[in-house]
Amino acid sequence: MSTTINTVITGTGSYIPENIISGNEFLNSVFFENGNRIDKENAEIIHKFSEITEIVERRYACPDQLSNQIGAKAAEKAIENAGIDKETLDYIIFCHNFGDIPLNSNRIDILPSLASKVKQQLSILNPDCVAYDIIFGCPGWVQGAIQADYYIKSGDAKRVLVIGAETLSRIIDPHDRDSMIFSDGAGAVIFEAKTEEKQGILAHKTETHAVNYGNLLTMGKGSHPEETSGNYYLKMNGRKLYEFAVVQVPQVIKKAIDKAGLSVEDVNIVFVHQANGKMDAAIMKRLFKLYGLDTVPENLVPMTISWLGNSSVATVPTLLDLVLKEQVKGYKVKKGDVAVFASVGAGMHINAFVYRF
Repeated sequence: MSTTINTVITGTGSYIPENIISGNEFLNSVFFENGNRIDKENAEIIHKFSEITEIVERRYACPDQLSNQIGAKAAEKAIENAGIDKETLDYIIFCHNFGDIPLNSNRIDILPSLASKVKQQLSILNPDCVAYDIIFGCPGWVQGAIQADYYIKSGDAKRVLVIGAETLSRIIDPHDRDSMIFSDGAGAVIFEAKTEEKQGILAHKTETHAVNYGNLLTMGKGSHPEETSGNYYLKMNGRKLYEFAVVQVPQVIKKAIDKAGLSVEDVNIVFVHQANGKMDAAIMKRLFKLYGLDTVPENLVPMTISWLGNSSVATVPTLLDLVLKEQVKGYKVKKGDVAVFASVGAGMHINAFVYRF
């Protein structure tokens, strides 16, 4: 009689930078749009921005910190939380988009891979612990979890560490008001092979909409018309991205839930990428509409965006860590609860997986 192998979360960790950046930090900024200075007071711009995104604060890494270093901090906590020997890890998957960016440089360093740098920092000697990176936009960590599920269910791996870390504060355009969305942070999760019935990752779904939507998040020149640095910065078409996400993300989540043989009414908690508070609320409302339901249950979707901002690949694993450690007021999980993990971002990629605790 064959034994079913499940992919189970056994440890989590996160690193939240100490530097709190409030809206007041942008009061002296000079914002441009289409080559023209925005003709509004900065206080009004900041207030409107917070209304739309629900972001009041964000976190920036310390000047001497790099993405691999904050990722390693989160990884250490996850390994300790799981209570495992680090030498027994089969894979380290580091999810990011911009590698290591020293402060004030705008230069990306991904050699060697950030996963290899973390393995070095953790002093893991085992050569069978394979370390590599995923660049998959904001859905990177969710995709890393899906890859871990493939490795574990194939029998190739028993323990996989998936890290999501980013220092977006190093790659944003100071003259673009969208820069107020982005932040820094790191989260890490240990996935292990277990044989407990009805636990772990139940199903997943990933899509890439590149042909018509690949240009919604790109790298581009600075907004200031007189900038001569030659640097490229993170740029997005916020309105079109919002419209895309609200329509497409609910459909991908539904496909994952349906694949698991469940209904949205079976879901107890949703860990969704912290991109925009109002956008995430609209995604949930549209998801329930797909099932013919008009109301989203209260306390279904924990949110940290108001005080952590959008740290790309780090938002979902950080949110998970905080909820599991009961650090998000009003939220906790118990054995048997069904969760959905979902994200959307540059590519345009969308992904989701269904998990039973």
